[in-house]
Amino acid sequence: MPTESDTDYDPSLGNKFIFVTGGVMSGLGKGITAASTGRLLKNAGFDVTAVKIDPYLNVDAGTMNPYQHGEVYVLKDGGEVDLDLGNYERFLDIDMTSDHNVTTGKTYQHVIESERAGDYLGKTVQIIPHITDDIKRRIREAADGTDVCIVEVGGTVGDIEGMPYLESLRQFAHEEDEDDVLFVHVTMVPYSKNGEQKTKPTQHSVKEVRSIGLQPDVIVGRCEDRLDPETKEKIALFCDIPTEAVFSNPDVDDVYHVPLMVESEGLDQFVLERFGLDDRALSAEERTNEWREIVTTEKDGEVDVALVGKYDLEDAYMSIHESLKHAGFEVGVDVNVEWVFADDLADGHDGQLEGVDGIVVPGGFGMRGTEGKIEAVRYARENDVPFLGLCLGFQMAVVEYARNVLGLEGAHSAEMDEETCHPVIDILPEQYEVENMGGTMRLGEHTTVIEPETLAYELYDDTSCTERHRHRYEVNPEYFEQFEDEPLTFSGTAGNRMEILELEGHPYFLGTQFHPEYTSRPGQPSPPFLGLVEAVVERATADTGEDESTTETETETEVSH
Repeated sequence: MPTESDTDYDPSLGNKFIFVTGGVMSGLGKGITAASTGRLLKNAGFDVTAVKIDPYLNVDAGTMNPYQHGEVYVLKDGGEVDLDLGNYERFLDIDMTSDHNVTTGKTYQHVIESERAGDYLGKTVQIIPHITDDIKRRIREAADGTDVCIVEVGGTVGDIEGMPYLESLRQFAHEEDEDDVLFVHVTMVPYSKNGEQKTKPTQHSVKEVRSIGLQPDVIVGRCEDRLDPETKEKIALFCDIPTEAVFSNPDVDDVYHVPLMVESEGLDQFVLERFGLDDRALSAEERTNEWREIVTTEKDGEVDVALVGKYDLEDAYMSIHESLKHAGFEVGVDVNVEWVFADDLADGHDGQLEGVDGIVVPGGFGMRGTEGKIEAVRYARENDVPFLGLCLGFQMAVVEYARNVLGLEGAHSAEMDEETCHPVIDILPEQYEVENMGGTMRLGEHTTVIEPETLAYELYDDTSCTERHRHRYEVNPEYFEQFEDEPLTFSGTAGNRMEILELEGHPYFLGTQFHPEYTSRPGQPSPPFLGLVEAVVERATADTGEDESTTETETETEVSH
């Protein structure tokens, strides 16, 4: 589990701070709004980082059910965090650490441990100043060495869990120069039945913020469409900010278009001028257009990839969904993700996998859905459908092969069946004595050695790769001999641990014990995902029966489904 950083800090750390709060309701997209603003500031030549504040009492997100907060995102140092940090890494193209995620559990745990150690010299430990000081310290340390730090406060203003954080931000603004702090409030602007944009929810939300002692400098209205000029003027009047400080963030087809929307609204330029950074920013001609080019390039067709999981929630597999999209950007196709519930496949695929161009079996924990995932692996293997198995998906590929090819009847993972006669997947040796669930798995970045002249070597173009892990179980070393001289081989290892598997003679059959989805970025797609989508396009094109005389226009049409 990542360790706490030193409690001493330099008060001058960091340059500019943008604090982002949300009102009216949660899930408005303030994280995407913040990440998009950060992307544009980075395009302007500044070093940008981010901090996500999660007011829940959990120390981290590692023990949370995905239905609560979506996927658990894993950082390079092994931090298990909220999925919003994944968005920040993808948008800002940076690697973050556990220090960039502040939770109530983490903060209170550290303060209480300090009190037990006698660090407060007999003082009464209180929310103010001890908790608030610790929150401010964490923000400043995370901002060290950057030009701009964006701090997103999770939840909604008015939630009791968030009060210590908002008080900390009030104190923070008091301690910093006025030109170094900017408060952005993201709020919902709904429509009435007659189609009028209503500002009353925003007014009440800002009133709540001001009652805490914070005055928004910028208000971003989330609405189906752009805010009408009169709507902006009304918000400005009743919320006591200039009209030019009210911005629209309407719904878009793809979250990667939000930076383009924010830019068209002028939010980034407003921030630069407010911070006095506009004279240091790159000129419009010098700024990179790579992001725009990546996300707006015309696609040549579309393909369908089945994601076989046990949660009927897209956020539970957000990084996988985004990684497929990144690969699609690179190949030039739209990747349609078909959500297939693993439980429905337990008694056979029942036609749900027929017609898909590729199959992804993601990670997960627990027995539910595993038989369906095994069935999906079998279908992909027997029907030459391009396949990618991730973590548990990798392990279920081993189980499926052991059962149906090696003839090891009843083979399974010891996690699912402690009494299995063939535990081809077993617990990691260092996990035998582990009692606590939180932060105790094999987590974070680890290096995998890749065999030359393999599919894995072709994908990574190297004899090693460094990817992020999150697991307690591995391929049981006692069964290594059973897989020798088999078409299914382990092409990536970490000592005695099997990390990558592939199937000889198959169009594309790859499994990874690690999670390559966590390091995928727009413009830098994850190699296993890029390989999958390339194989999918090749298979879909071949299925159309094209010949060399087929024109490019015809190809574009025929690959589409």
